[in-house]
Parts: sequence; C-alpha cells; structure tokens
Amino acid sequence: MNRSIKISKFIIIIFLVLLSNYGLAQQNEKIKIMLVGYAHLNKMQNGTEAASMFNSKKQKELEKIASKIAKFKPDAVMVELTPEEQQWTDSLYKLYQNNKLDLKNFEYGASEIYQVGFRLANKLHLDRVYGIDFYNSTSQNLLKEGNHFEYFQNQLKKLQQTSRPLGKQVMENSLSIYDFTRKINEPEMLNLSYRAIFNFPAYVQNGNFDKEGNNYRDLNSEEKKYAGAEYISLFFDRNIKIYSNILNTQLKTGSKKIYVMMGQAHIGILKDLLDDNPNYEIVDTLTYLD
Repeated sequence: MNRSIKISKFIIIIFLVLLSNYGLAQQNEKIKIMLVGYAHLNKMQNGTEAASMFNSKKQKELEKIASKIAKFKPDAVMVELTPEEQQWTDSLYKLYQNNKLDLKNFEYGASEIYQVGFRLANKLHLDRVYGIDFYNSTSQNLLKEGNHFEYFQNQLKKLQQTSRPLGKQVMENSLSIYDFTRKINEPEMLNLSYRAIFNFPAYVQNGNFDKEGNNYRDLNSEEKKYAGAEYISLFFDRNIKIYSNILNTQLKTGSKKIYVMMGQAHIGILKDLLDDNPNYEIVDTLTYLD
C-alpha cells in the first residue's frame, strides 16, 4: 500500500477517535445549576421609605445581586411561579423587556421574582423566565401539638430568632439586601431551615394539625400518631414536584447552566435532590455572591 495512503488512513482514524471522544464528553457533560434562596421581599415592606424595595439604596443592592449572578451566565432563569402561569409570566416579562411594566404600580412588583429574576434575565438577553413552582403552601405553624413537640418548637424558634433580626435590619436599611441574601445562603442558615422543616418535626408523635394553618387536613388515627412525619411529608411533596419541574424544564429547553431562585427554605432539600442526580453539578452560590 502506498505510504501516503497509509498515513491518510491513520489520520482519518485518529480524527474519528477524537470526534467520538468529544461526542462522549459532550454527552456526559453535567448541567450546572445554581440555587439561591431569598426572603420574600414583597413581605418585607412596612410602608416606610427605608423598607421600600424601590428606594435608591435597595435598588442598587438588588442590581448588585443580579450583576454578580450574571457572571455565572445562566442560559435559563427559573423562578417561584408555576408552569401553569407560564403564559402570564411570558406576557409580563415581555412588558418588562419593553420598559412597559411599572413594578411600583404592580401588586407584586417588590417581589424577588421581578426585582432579581426579571432583572437578571433581561440583563442576559434571555427570551423567557421559567416558572417551576408547585403551589401548595404549608405554614410552619401547621403542626400544633404532640409528644416531644418542644424539640420541633425549639428548633423553629432558633431559626426565627436568627432570621427575624436580620430581616428587621434590612427593613431599617441598616443591613443591605445583598449582605442579607448572602447570609441566608450560608450553610449554617440553610441547615437551620432544613432541620426546622425536614428533620426535627419527626420527633413529634400523637399530635395534630392547627385548623388555622395553611394546608390543614384532618388526620386519621395513624397519621396523628406520626403527626410530625406527616408535617414533613407535606413540605417534601411540594419540593419533589418543584424538583420534577426543574428537571423537565431543563429537558424541554436543553439548558446547560441554570439559575434557580426560590424561598430560602426550599434550597436545602432541592440541593439534596440535585446533588444525588448524576446529570447535575451544583454551583456554589457564595463564589458569586462574594
């Protein structure tokens, strides 16, 4: 065989091997996902100028959050709205893109969904913002009583005594929203929330739900015996469906870098679920909110 032909065939084989390896690497490439927990900003207003999300100081802080996260360069922004609201979300975002949405005069305009989510997506020139929530809200005070109730109650108080003073400082303008958001995404704060909702309630047996609590339902005798576990299951049910929405939205969009923003209490359980998924790689929020 001609020497030049042998060399040509060798080069072609090497090229095909490299191409195959590249394709395999692409196929096995993990989806990067950043999860950021927020306090619900629209609920942190008390009618004063200091607490307003629209005062100049807070607007600069919100811009700083969006600018820092933009460095991650997500190709999908997912927020705490439901997939069923997608058409409404699309219309609202289109108005925002065209400077036709006055958030000051919009009922929920102070929410982190719009103040950070819409701002970030627009900054990155993304066409849409995706809703991935499953709305079936459960209140933290739904679990009312039972044996060893004090274990759950003390953990919940520890969370509240840590988080509420920080929120008060934000409302008084003595703590920036940026520093506050970074603080509540630190492992210690995420763990406090996680234990209060998904761990310590399991101590409670032979208890009941509060009829005034969100997502109340009558418990049968077996459920009352495991009242704390039933309480956890309500929170888990919502979050596993949010997780499912994240996975399926990614499949639909083909996104490779995802930014998810939810209420802070959702972040711990979503991180656990995504950390166990070999298709995903969790990006550390604090490396961007530095």
